Amino acid sequence: MTNNFVPRLIFSFLFSLFLFQNLTAEINWSIPQDGNKIILIRHASAPGGGDPKGFNLDDCKTQRNLDKTGIEQSKKIGMLFKVKKIPIDKVLTSQWCRCKDTAKYAFENYNEFSALNSIFQSPFDKNEDKQLKQIREFVDSWQGNGKNLIMITHFSIIAKVTNSTPSSGEIIIVNKNFKILERISTLEMGFFYQKKK
Repeated sequence: MTNNFVPRLIFSFLFSLFLFQNLTAEINWSIPQDGNKIILIRHASAPGGGDPKGFNLDDCKTQRNLDKTGIEQSKKIGMLFKVKKIPIDKVLTSQWCRCKDTAKYAFENYNEFSALNSIFQSPFDKNEDKQLKQIREFVDSWQGNGKNLIMITHFSIIAKVTNSTPSSGEIIIVNKNFKILERISTLEMGFFYQKKK
């Protein structure tokens, strides 16, 4: 059985790598590599929808959080940025734990930006207009100087500013007018989902 296990393991790794390379080969990497783009990332895999009633922003245990897949996915997103040599100016994130954890595992350093907070459910939905205005004003005044601005946020925010429906961990690259230039759906990359034995 051991004799069969090693070849299968090697084949599985090579196949996953092949799949990853094929999927990423279809992406126009020169867009983020050229810099001066806004890179929106929906938080990585966190099963469920919304947050439990009465959750506390200061207590991660009361929120919907990344699962093991989401943690691994976040790390691989960070690796992707390094491998593709995508320049980063700053990383901003929602104050929700699943967004901060995505930022932490992918990029290590980040700053919170409350305008990126979820507007999915009450009472936070009341802040929608204010937050969208803050995001647009920040982006309008931001100067990349050849680097990219990364914003890690929620489905509800990305859907509003881009009129698109991002999957968990999806990377959406836009210009300062929020026109979509490229999309990278990391859920389709089997490379991210190799389960550790």
